[in-house]
Amino acid sequence: MSGMRVLVTGGAGYIGSHTVIALARAGHEVVVVDDFSNSKPSVTPRLEELAGIPVPVHAFDLADGDKLDSLLAQESFDAVIHFAAFKAVGESVEKPIDYYRNNIGATLRLVEAMVARDVPYLVFSSSATVYGEDAPVPMTEGLPTSATNPYGWTKVMNEQILRDVTHAYPQLKVALLRYFNPVGAHPSGRIGEDPSDIPNNLMPFIAQVAVGRREKLSVFGDDYPTVDGTGVRDYIHVEDLAEGHVAALEWISTHERPLSVWNLGTGRGTSVLELVSAFERASGQEIPYEIVARRPGDIASSYADPSLARSELGWRASRSVEDMCADTWRWQQGNPQGYPD
Repeated sequence: MSGMRVLVTGGAGYIGSHTVIALARAGHEVVVVDDFSNSKPSVTPRLEELAGIPVPVHAFDLADGDKLDSLLAQESFDAVIHFAAFKAVGESVEKPIDYYRNNIGATLRLVEAMVARDVPYLVFSSSATVYGEDAPVPMTEGLPTSATNPYGWTKVMNEQILRDVTHAYPQLKVALLRYFNPVGAHPSGRIGEDPSDIPNNLMPFIAQVAVGRREKLSVFGDDYPTVDGTGVRDYIHVEDLAEGHVAALEWISTHERPLSVWNLGTGRGTSVLELVSAFERASGQEIPYEIVARRPGDIASSYADPSLARSELGWRASRSVEDMCADTWRWQQGNPQGYPD
């Protein structure tokens, strides 16, 4: 198919930046909007270096509806991939108003502008958190949705908003991508995950312990009904995830279904301690850890049934846990303090 011109909101962030490169690799033209509230401008030259094409970046918040309208009025886009959102679960509990205003408001403004300018395709960054805490595993797309925190509810609510919008405006085709636990980095080591504060997720915390930024890892609970008592999650390499976005975009651009939902995961669970051991092998570093109390709301096991994405998109996650650890370590070694300010 011919290349599309794609606007990527939050395109300087962790998943967004890898998706920009995957889009370029697939022959698409990319423009980024990012307010750099959770990313750094120094990612931009690295994006262009790896993409091999110019990547224009517009630095503004989607809350600025005038700037968004102006951009869509001045430039023509075939599609939008929407990552821009606040994403820390704990922070969402402390600041629910901020999360609802930002995450839901941004989607409403974006879709309103897309409908006004006849931009036909939207890929939305959703999450496995929409399955709530009692979902059976492996999780399938047909399960009911719920959430245990405001961040999760913003994903549930945004999914409902997009269902309603595609019902009213059938010319808009939407993909909801529910992904599980993105980890890893670009194999070049030039871009990767760079948490702005203490990491909320396991892999970057392990990497920061390995590189000496953190003293030790806290493992939240070792009494779950799992292989070793620690929580089990479906870790997916960010490169596989990025390629899933490209596959979903290309699928909705050639099919008439108004709204599609796909899990992006491996279908395999890995425990906390299994991931620690894999990272120790990949890095040659010991990862000191201590067992602490469970976190409220954590579930024992979460992993995807990715068979629908495999059958419809022809996509499957191909990179191993060993690849995820090796690529994370390459990024962390080369960028021990993350991106330069």
